[in-house]
Amino acid sequence: MKPVIIFLFIVSTSVCYAGETQIIQNSYGDQDSIILTISKEVLEIFKNKNYTELTRYIHPEMGVRFSPYAYIDTTSDRKFTNITYKPAVKSAKKRLWGSFDGSGDPIRMTFKEYFRKFVYDVDFLNAEKTTVNSKSSHGSDLDNLKEIYPGAVYTESYFSGFDEKYGGMDWRALRLVYKEYEGKYYLVGIIHDEWTI
Repeated sequence: MKPVIIFLFIVSTSVCYAGETQIIQNSYGDQDSIILTISKEVLEIFKNKNYTELTRYIHPEMGVRFSPYAYIDTTSDRKFTNITYKPAVKSAKKRLWGSFDGSGDPIRMTFKEYFRKFVYDVDFLNAEKTTVNSKSSHGSDLDNLKEIYPGAVYTESYFSGFDEKYGGMDWRALRLVYKEYEGKYYLVGIIHDEWTI
């Protein structure tokens, strides 16, 4: 009788707790810890409203796109390069950022207004759960992240809800999407997600 060789592949997942924050990280090597570190730095910028500091994280060639919902609309979502980003942050001009879910009304906001509503509307730096390349959120919007950013890596900062009376329909998520460039990871997408109709 011939011997049978069985190859068993095991992917382990480690769960770490930092206060109330749960970080779930697939153990694929150093990439995850690098991405988590960059995301923490980016979220600190958002929390402290030091928006111009983001320029050192923006992808040098692709720029960064802001998406108010899970579906990334390449025709209406705002995209900035390192050159166009700083003037936009400092400007009081209202820009079109896409359309509100449900009503379809245009999202016309200044940069800072958009950040308050569709980037850092809750304390994502201290999220309930942070994942690398996986999602906890469950909105009705189509999710085309992998199609728009093939080969990218991302983190998701997630809250399952804030008020019991909403039964979890007030959940929030923020995804920070990265692409590698000359050996470093740079931000190419900032995707806000929440319950949609």
